[in-house]
Amino acid sequence: MPIPLSISTPGRICLFGEHQDYLGLPVIAAAISRRIRITAEPMSQPEVQLSLPDIDAEERFSLRTLPLPYQHDRDYFRSAINVLLREGFQFSNGIQGEVRGTIPINSGTSSSSALLITWLAILNQFANQPQSLSPRRLAELAYTAEILEFGEPGGMMDHYATAVGGVIYLESKPVLHLESFPSQLGTFVLGDSRQPKDTIGVLRHVKFGMLGAMEKIRRYDPGFSLTTHPLGAADEYRSILTPDEMALLKGNLSDRDVLREALAMFRTGTIDHHRLGALLTIHQTSLQNAKRVSTPKIDRMIDEALRAGAYGGKINGSGGGGCMFAYAPENPEAVAEAIERAGGKAYIVHVDQGVSVLPHTLPVED
Repeated sequence: MPIPLSISTPGRICLFGEHQDYLGLPVIAAAISRRIRITAEPMSQPEVQLSLPDIDAEERFSLRTLPLPYQHDRDYFRSAINVLLREGFQFSNGIQGEVRGTIPINSGTSSSSALLITWLAILNQFANQPQSLSPRRLAELAYTAEILEFGEPGGMMDHYATAVGGVIYLESKPVLHLESFPSQLGTFVLGDSRQPKDTIGVLRHVKFGMLGAMEKIRRYDPGFSLTTHPLGAADEYRSILTPDEMALLKGNLSDRDVLREALAMFRTGTIDHHRLGALLTIHQTSLQNAKRVSTPKIDRMIDEALRAGAYGGKINGSGGGGCMFAYAPENPEAVAEAIERAGGKAYIVHVDQGVSVLPHTLPVED
């Protein structure tokens, strides 16, 4: 009788660089100890049978006719198989198993990317000829299966952060560049506002507003670059930008500089924990006031976390709802209680490892 295989992948928080990747600027992200786990085993019947008890659902489909037609948008269980088929993988057996997780869903903590990384790793193990897929390669395949396969907007931060684990620095332009750092960070408290995200509304203002501002600036100043222009010189464009565009420009330049200061800490290996927390809060000020992606409830959750002793905090993900997090190396329980008093659901988390094979008897964290 085959022994079930369990593979687990973490969610992630974006420490620095929120709403920067689509502008060609880098991000710093960290994997967290809320994870998705798939426990599965092969079966002779050529089909996939997966139970998803956390959401009272199941996935069941045949593998007799490949590639698989999609049944709905973001049909990730099928898209992962199709992507692997194009990479030369073959599947003679079926797979049965269970999907469980502790990552808040649809809240900006990369539950979908973690699911895809885990599923791809399971599929690789049960393919006719398994390959040695590194975490980075799994991230590339997951990006293809989640973003490219369905024409979705989005970068690669989620896939690399969840697959590689720890703390990562990621540049997407001019070429992909990834650095990973051993975690020297203390405890975080993740707070789910339980407000649905307004991703489309957020992107309409933040992404397309900034891209429009950059087009105006480059007509006026062809040499302009977001990577080199000093924040202190931004006012020279005030006459050609609307007030909202001016706020977005200054916000993005501030966020760029905040990330660079944090990156210097990670590269030297010397973390000033209070300053790191302060940088998170500076980033949040930009996200709240310039980019307007926070919400009154999330603002209250962050304010209460700071009053309870957190070193800093910010919204997590695209915004308009979803999660925030606070950096709380001291008294995280008090910070979690403060977040819950403000109406959120709090989880004490730490920086965690990336995709991992687990003993199949390991219980899922509540």
